[in-house]
Amino acid sequence: MDPPPRRLAAPLLLLLLLLLAAAPPAARAWKRDEFRNCNQTPFCKRARTRAPHSLDAPLSVSAGSLSVSPDGSVSAELSHPSRPRPLVLRLSALPPHALRLQIDEDYSTAAPPHRRFQVPDVLLPDIEARTLHLPKPKTAGGVSTVALSSDLDVVVKHDPFELTVRRAGSGDPVLSFNSHGLFDFEPLQVSKPEEETWEEHFRSHTDKRPRGPQSITFDVSFYGADFVYGLPEHGSTSLALRSTRGPGVEESEPYRLFNLDVFEYLHESPFGLYGSIPFMIGHGAQGSSGFFWLNAAEMQIDVLAPGWDEAATPEHGRIDTLWMAEAGVVDAFFFVGSEPKDVVKQYISVTGTPAMPQQFATAYHQCRWNYRDEADVDGVDAGFDEHDIPYDVLWLDIEHTDGKRYFTWDHSAFPNPEVMQRKIADKGRKMVTIVDPHIKRDSAFHLHQEATDKGYYVKDANGNDYDGWCWPGSSSYPDMLNPEIREWWADKFSYENYKGSTPTLYIWNDMNEPSVFNGPEVTMPRDALHYGDVEHRELHNAYGYYFHMATADGLLKRGEGKDRPFVLSRAFFAGSQWYGAVWTGDNSADWDHLKSSIPMVLTLGLTGLPFSGADVGGFFGNPEPDLLVRWYQVGAFYPFFRGHAHHDTKRREPWLFGERRTAIIREAIHVRYSLLPYFYTLFREASVTGIPVMRPLWLEFPDDKETYNNGEAFMVGPSILAQGIYEEGQKSVSVYLPGKESWYDLRNGSPYKGSVSHKLPVLEDSIPSFQRGGTIVPRKDRFRRSSTQMVNDPYTLVIALNSSNAAEGELYVDDGKSYDYQQGAFIHRRFVFADNKLTSVNIAPDSLGQKKFTSECVIERIIILGLRSGAKKAIIEPGNQEVEIESGPVSLRSGSSPVAPTIRRPNVRIADDWTIRIA
Repeated sequence: MDPPPRRLAAPLLLLLLLLLAAAPPAARAWKRDEFRNCNQTPFCKRARTRAPHSLDAPLSVSAGSLSVSPDGSVSAELSHPSRPRPLVLRLSALPPHALRLQIDEDYSTAAPPHRRFQVPDVLLPDIEARTLHLPKPKTAGGVSTVALSSDLDVVVKHDPFELTVRRAGSGDPVLSFNSHGLFDFEPLQVSKPEEETWEEHFRSHTDKRPRGPQSITFDVSFYGADFVYGLPEHGSTSLALRSTRGPGVEESEPYRLFNLDVFEYLHESPFGLYGSIPFMIGHGAQGSSGFFWLNAAEMQIDVLAPGWDEAATPEHGRIDTLWMAEAGVVDAFFFVGSEPKDVVKQYISVTGTPAMPQQFATAYHQCRWNYRDEADVDGVDAGFDEHDIPYDVLWLDIEHTDGKRYFTWDHSAFPNPEVMQRKIADKGRKMVTIVDPHIKRDSAFHLHQEATDKGYYVKDANGNDYDGWCWPGSSSYPDMLNPEIREWWADKFSYENYKGSTPTLYIWNDMNEPSVFNGPEVTMPRDALHYGDVEHRELHNAYGYYFHMATADGLLKRGEGKDRPFVLSRAFFAGSQWYGAVWTGDNSADWDHLKSSIPMVLTLGLTGLPFSGADVGGFFGNPEPDLLVRWYQVGAFYPFFRGHAHHDTKRREPWLFGERRTAIIREAIHVRYSLLPYFYTLFREASVTGIPVMRPLWLEFPDDKETYNNGEAFMVGPSILAQGIYEEGQKSVSVYLPGKESWYDLRNGSPYKGSVSHKLPVLEDSIPSFQRGGTIVPRKDRFRRSSTQMVNDPYTLVIALNSSNAAEGELYVDDGKSYDYQQGAFIHRRFVFADNKLTSVNIAPDSLGQKKFTSECVIERIIILGLRSGAKKAIIEPGNQEVEIESGPVSLRSGSSPVAPTIRRPNVRIADDWTIRIA
């Protein structure tokens, strides 16, 4: 007889299914039907059905309305007889040659009850002051021309309206707006017509849409572009954006920008993830250009394949794109550059330079959901020391709190949080705790009670505090659009308010898309209401940005403006670079996710976020040991280097996979620590210019077409190229080394020719990585427990000579933690090797301020790769000191052979001017 429990199989199965349906999203895999596609998104579906030049009411420049305003901008009126009110257009110029286009409704005519939302606190506050005066337009034959700069014109066609940025001499177009006649700006309605239904439904959710349709659509064309890039965040193994519509496109779905909590996301999909930056770069042999639309509403963007418009002969070297947004205004920027770095710098000049991180933040971070208690923290910390693996930061996830109440501690597991942090800090290490935006709705929780009493929560469509479901259960969300509420939130990070915190505790913002487990598409309803009567649909993509901002401001206040904050955020928007680091979210432990991490991190860097990385090993799932090793080898070159894992995975601290793999992972982390002076110098460059730390090959080699869609190899700064191993059991790998100069293997100094693809054997203990001929890379080769303990250690310079026997590089050093560098307290040296002499030159400006920074650190080794002479000695000036040149290893790893001429113990100070001459 069957045992009785078998008769319960069907009810048990039903119960399990019900429990699975009720489980929090992170417990389930990504499911396509939980999220809308374009056909389920009315504004996207409408826009995509339109053929070029098919609009019933195309907008035109009203006769005689084009004029120069007192502020130097050019204004005009756009209208059509069928519209309830005209649109107001404004053109303005920013140095060196950026164009800003603003279009909104004219609210002086038939004004609707609400105005469109314009995203605040993203653009630099001095942007209007930097606006250039445009000359009076020259108009003839229904076309007006305005000189944007000495070599660029803006051409405005009146009927129908069209805008083109072109080169002044040749007349060649660079960028155009509405050249295919798809510009549609749905007007706000004064009231709902009786025959119309504004509500939208998705699954069990209803969006009341009380303000009606208000979408904006337009086409933008990039001329002279072989590829376009940007639009984070989506998973892809391709660096360039693939076509989403037109001939040859099999699965037609636009790139979606709508911040969502997507768990176990697809590694290859245009579907939007945790952050959104509506910035696209076009690049080709003729030059580079960029387009940025400041709009925080949902966007869908098509990259259109040649022939999409049924043209008989598609124009070569032009890429057409279609931009669709649910709401907002047109506030768009056109950037033109002779090379891609020019475009990146112009975007940064609008949205702000990245924050300069503290030194420790550029080192290795160890994280898990969750380290259980103080004993677990002690054990992990001791494990790194026992296995001689450096690390700088230990992280605590949501389980460290008292019932998911942020700013609290579970005192049964963490009874002495301050003592725990100080023990970690005694080794020069830091800790990070998580603080998410959902506040537990518990009348006994002081934070919830205070937010409720002050009216600080986002409201639902009926004006009540919005109540959604997240980790604590029933939760509400602070309205971070309101500056007063951001200030209130920032105060919560004081030592008085955040009990148990210390100066070495930093913060992690997760779930800030915002994630709402029972909300439409796992987020907040679009008709929820924010400060200023703004609907959530209008600012959704910026909610996490404002939360990140408030948290970073809180740490800044906590340190009385002296301590650089460190805040990691999952959600992001344009301008997030001001406030800290981001990461690529809840990836999976598989080879495809390792491979897609490179284009994802490169794209973040191109769009202003240089401080980013992916969870090493993959967040979901248990990585095969070889995959974990390969991920550490790649992750050592990520700007943000962190191992992280889901609580359902097996423990994966670096020493848990056998002695051999522990040694290889240790070596990968040691590579990162040896290169920390180089990384910190690159972060300084990023904080000044916006040029990313980790770069696509074409950013350094813009004329080399072989680099344009290489998403497997990458540059770290101008000097180092690396390529991961992305397949299990791979025996050989093809690595393309661009440029005419030689490259030198980072491990042993072996030279390789440039402009050649090299088939290399795959080695277990490293990935292909090279130093570019003509560069000098600073290192520190003495390994300590943490980067803080390396501060006073001597430096090594690795000189890789080019075909002219020359090289140069830089070193930037400051105190690694404060803002004193803004007042001149730093060392910035340029090292130049030419004519058999190495010279150290000060390149720090004298005008920054009165504070000074000095260092007694010296250079203990100078390795010269590619030196052809048999020199045996060198002379140091000043002092006429003679030192020996002998053969030495490129790397200090065990078993390394002496292969390169090495100047041992020159002991010149990094802060001084000096010359070392090869005798």
